Amino acid sequence: MEEKKLDVKSIIGFVLIFGILVYMMYMNKPTEEEQAAQEKAKQEQVEAEKVAAIEADVAVAVAEDFSVATTTDSLQLIALNNKLGAFAYSSTLPSATDNETVIETEVLALKFSNKGGYLSEIKLKQFVDFDSVPIYLVRNGNTDFNINFGTTDSRILNTKDLYFQPTVTKNGENTVVSMKLMVSPEKYLEYRYELKPDDYMVDFTIKSQGLNNVINSSQEVNLDWKLKTYRHDQSITYENRYTRLTYQYEDGKIDKLSQAGEDEEIINDLTWLSYRQHFFSSILVSKAPLNGVIISSEDLVANEDIDTVFTKQFNTKLPLNFVAGEINQPLRFYFGPTDSKILKKYDENLEESIPFGWGIFGWINKALFIPLFGFLSGFLPYGVAIIVMTILIKVLMSFVQYKQFLSQAKLKVLKPELDAIREKYKDNKMKAQQETMALQNKAGASPLSGCLPGLIQLPVFYALFMFFPTAFALRQKSFLWADDLSSYDAVAYLPFKIPWYGDHVSLFPILAAIAIFFYMKMTTGQQMASQPTQEGMPDMAKMMKYMIYLSPLMMLFFFNNYASGLSLYYFVSNAISIGIMLVIKNFILDEDKIHAQIQVNKAKPKKQNKFQKKMADMMEQAEQQKEAQQKRKK
Repeated sequence: MEEKKLDVKSIIGFVLIFGILVYMMYMNKPTEEEQAAQEKAKQEQVEAEKVAAIEADVAVAVAEDFSVATTTDSLQLIALNNKLGAFAYSSTLPSATDNETVIETEVLALKFSNKGGYLSEIKLKQFVDFDSVPIYLVRNGNTDFNINFGTTDSRILNTKDLYFQPTVTKNGENTVVSMKLMVSPEKYLEYRYELKPDDYMVDFTIKSQGLNNVINSSQEVNLDWKLKTYRHDQSITYENRYTRLTYQYEDGKIDKLSQAGEDEEIINDLTWLSYRQHFFSSILVSKAPLNGVIISSEDLVANEDIDTVFTKQFNTKLPLNFVAGEINQPLRFYFGPTDSKILKKYDENLEESIPFGWGIFGWINKALFIPLFGFLSGFLPYGVAIIVMTILIKVLMSFVQYKQFLSQAKLKVLKPELDAIREKYKDNKMKAQQETMALQNKAGASPLSGCLPGLIQLPVFYALFMFFPTAFALRQKSFLWADDLSSYDAVAYLPFKIPWYGDHVSLFPILAAIAIFFYMKMTTGQQMASQPTQEGMPDMAKMMKYMIYLSPLMMLFFFNNYASGLSLYYFVSNAISIGIMLVIKNFILDEDKIHAQIQVNKAKPKKQNKFQKKMADMMEQAEQQKEAQQKRKK
């Protein structure tokens, strides 16, 4: 038998044929685009089959007449709407996808989401943040807007999961956006937004029609509005301090949640509440007082040394009103700047959401400083307006410094006599105090005459401390090296962060600290020179000496992240105070004349006022009791 041999040529031929087949299969393989198209076609076919099935079910419901549909029919239609994402019997189903309706006015750019029917994006067109990024109050899911309600068959539905049918119409010059959660043409839940030209206020009404046999009105139906506030300012610390939930009662009383940490309240008789983000606010306004409103806030800035996207989390749970079994809740939303001039236009007391200060401090700001600065900044650069306003305030308050300096000068002249009294009655402190008060009263040099005028400065000081951080007009206004008078004026950045100071060096706080140092050195020296020598004085002198250095240091740390406009005010104010003191000391007060006048006053019979007489009587009684006790001991 013939032996079979391996045919090499045949093997090579088979290998070549196999290679050609593999190559042809590879070349005929569909591309990624073709595969994606095939997948999409399959999905569209599946969705089309689902839609066809649902539309068939709806067609039956339509044939049975929506107007007489039972509760169960209506709930089935809402469920179909949830699946379809639109008004179930619509052939085009325009809201079946997560599309958005875009509306713009002169000041607002808004997006309304089909899913949930809420405002999914709110842009303030005329403003940018510290990094030149447009100001968005709502964007990328930082808000949650939902109505959760029970149905008559014990189901719970959430509007944020359902699709609304959008329509845009005109009401005169106003634009009306209607978002309807449809059950039928006659049965729906509607969010109605009405926007006015060049206006930050949006009228908003929640109402239902034909759902009185669907929504269980015996149970509480709540509107939940949550917002995580975006950071807009250069300083996280500074912005977070002025980001707060503020609200007003029907009687006009203003209250607020805690600035830091977590806080929650249940409020009755609520007229409005403000999610204030320092210079921008989202405010909900009600035409009628609201009751049982649950509000809460949470500080999201765990570490102020780390950059963050959000500052606070604000939450509101608002029970909705029912009229004849239907929801009917007229509200309004303000989305805009926290500017008192703009907020006043709405005649809702919304400007009180700005922290001007309580009591007399707020009154001084609203009645004096805001109008004065508004007038000056109308024709002067903002930095110059601050300087001019500071000069006017210091000139008006210069009589206070004069009274203080005059009192200290009188006490300085009397110091030898006061020291002599204390030496004479060193073993009888009560008698020494009596004689001291008598001498000061005769000479007209009571320490209170210098302290009381100084107290007048405190309301002005605190009012200005509250004015500058809330002055919207200063936002992004430059002066000298400061790019933004409402933020810090960094002239250098550090490669590391100093606790409580930051990673930058602001110049205006340094200048203000230097001015405070020299001012305190002058006033403390004058005060110590006027004080009589007594026990404990060395310790007091040491403490006051420490304060000369401690106060400027505190200024450096505390104001490094504050508004440069405020630091500019303190620098100019203290510099002017130094100048006024030098003028008073060198050109107005004459110690020789003061001494002569004191001698004249001492010679005159001095009538005590009621307070002085009462104090003298009390000290006299105490002295008599002390003498009586000493006699009994003997």
